[in-house]
Amino acid sequence: MNLVRSELLKIRTTSTWWIFGLISLPLWALTLLINWLQTDALASGNFGDVPPEQAEQIQAVQAVDNLAANVYTNGQFFGLLIVMLLGIIVVTSEFFHQTVTTTFLTVPHRTAVMVAKLVAAAVLAMLFWLVTTVLNLMFGALILNSVDVGAQLGNDAVWRALGLNAVAYLLWSVLGVGIGVLIRSQIGATVTGILLYLGGSIGAVAVLSILASRYGEWINKLQVVVPSLASSLMVSGTEIPGNPPRWAGAAVLIGYAVVAGLIGALTMRRRDIS
Repeated sequence: MNLVRSELLKIRTTSTWWIFGLISLPLWALTLLINWLQTDALASGNFGDVPPEQAEQIQAVQAVDNLAANVYTNGQFFGLLIVMLLGIIVVTSEFFHQTVTTTFLTVPHRTAVMVAKLVAAAVLAMLFWLVTTVLNLMFGALILNSVDVGAQLGNDAVWRALGLNAVAYLLWSVLGVGIGVLIRSQIGATVTGILLYLGGSIGAVAVLSILASRYGEWINKLQVVVPSLASSLMVSGTEIPGNPPRWAGAAVLIGYAVVAGLIGALTMRRRDIS
């Protein structure tokens, strides 16, 4: 516990935490506005003529469970990016400020240090999840009431989505720590993480769409192997026809996090720090 407190103290005594907090708030507000407009459009159901192959998907997306889950997990896309970057900084700040040698001289057991960093990153991730969830519960109920579907706070699908969203935040913090260990440069690791996250999401959607139009809709099921898309899949309120099942998204993300954590621990134990 002392090591974890030490890692959290390193974050609290720098401007990192409040800078990320200030960045997160407007991004959360922007996605809330977008989700409000999207929820209103879906609840109204004014789509005109829909191709038969898309009708079932739209019906699933319009389901109350899905509308509520989407609103109450608002801000996930940017929130996961933020906690990943925090996980990166938990590790790379040691190399950036050249305190890593002192850390390992004080605590020679590198595995213990690595575990402490993972726990500290997880605590920060849960803090960000908690704050956004409280805000979502407050404003999400207003949005859902405004489109006449009710707050849905007694709906099991809502609480399942919130729980899986917490798991997603936790796992992305682990991925961030793993990236930070593999790429010791703070700038290099941060840029790499952003490119992998944003590029992976946008690029994967574009590539899969092109391939699906040529080889068939089954290609779209491969989106589950993209971590950011797997996270979004986890918190959908209902199973969407044509998409992989929600449990597959959770399984893939857990796999990535476990691999990142193990590689990070092994790398930190063996790599020359001097």
